[in-house]
Amino acid sequence: MSSRNIPVGVILHGSTPPEQLISLSQLVEDRGFDQLWLSEDYFFLGGISSTVAALQATKSIPVGLGIISSVVRHPAVTAMEIATTARLFPGRLMAGIGHGVPAWTQQMGVYPASPLTAMREAVTAVRRLLDGETLTEDGDYFSFQDVVLTHPGEGVPLYCGVIGPKSLEFSGEVADGTVISVVAAPKYLEFARDAIARGAAISGKDPAEHQLPTFALYNVGADREKARAAAKGVLAFYLAAVGPTAMTGVYGVNEELADMVARGGPDTVEAEMPDEWLDTFAIAGEPDECAERISALHKAGATSVVLAPVPPDDGRDREMIELTASSVLPLL
Repeated sequence: MSSRNIPVGVILHGSTPPEQLISLSQLVEDRGFDQLWLSEDYFFLGGISSTVAALQATKSIPVGLGIISSVVRHPAVTAMEIATTARLFPGRLMAGIGHGVPAWTQQMGVYPASPLTAMREAVTAVRRLLDGETLTEDGDYFSFQDVVLTHPGEGVPLYCGVIGPKSLEFSGEVADGTVISVVAAPKYLEFARDAIARGAAISGKDPAEHQLPTFALYNVGADREKARAAAKGVLAFYLAAVGPTAMTGVYGVNEELADMVARGGPDTVEAEMPDEWLDTFAIAGEPDECAERISALHKAGATSVVLAPVPPDDGRDREMIELTASSVLPLL
């Protein structure tokens, strides 16, 4: 961990070729970033295998699994994989579990009638199994018959990757942290912190100890307009794919966004979005303004800011990691 006041991490996109994971993971650690995160976006990179590869390739940087769906694996299998990975690399794994993008879980026929119920069953079971409990019970979505881990993983931090208020409350109640999605901005972080605090009050947890790694779509360059143009299309894709949520609702733009999506999807969003949306929902521009936006997220409650270089498939991620290390991190 660096001596910076603001921890900064990098997430490697699912579109990263598997053969590049090792060198990019080593680059992130060597350039002084504080965290490395891997995604499991179906059907790109396997999240658990990618996380293990990154942990093996690096020496001490914390590595996050951010995130896997609660319904794609049985919780007993998820707990087994997390415990094995955590014990291979003690003190370095941050494991994130979320609902899963509905379009992907629907493709696999595993989209639950109540995503929050399924997630509650999954996350609480994973926690109990990691702590060494034997489970024999039937839930609405998952059943256990004398299930116990031979190699438990007590104390492994569990994160929830969620967006809506009820899911945030659940995360505050049971999890050690919440992975905040790309597109999140300072007002939403304040909204999320309030919901998490309500959940923490249910279980007697201290919300001040709840971690909030915050992902951000990111493009930095000496040419400000080029960097912003490169990020705009990716932001439009995410806004259209996720649609109106609390992340955009706190800024009062949900009706406008819904209209754009209905009329033409991401192309219309990209063509019609105001410049303020790019300023608000992404980090893009010259090094000094990128540092300012990172600082704003941290001030709003992000315990770390995790940069997602975009576009993810043009080969510039390595270049942006280098430029960020030399020109942005020193400003923090």
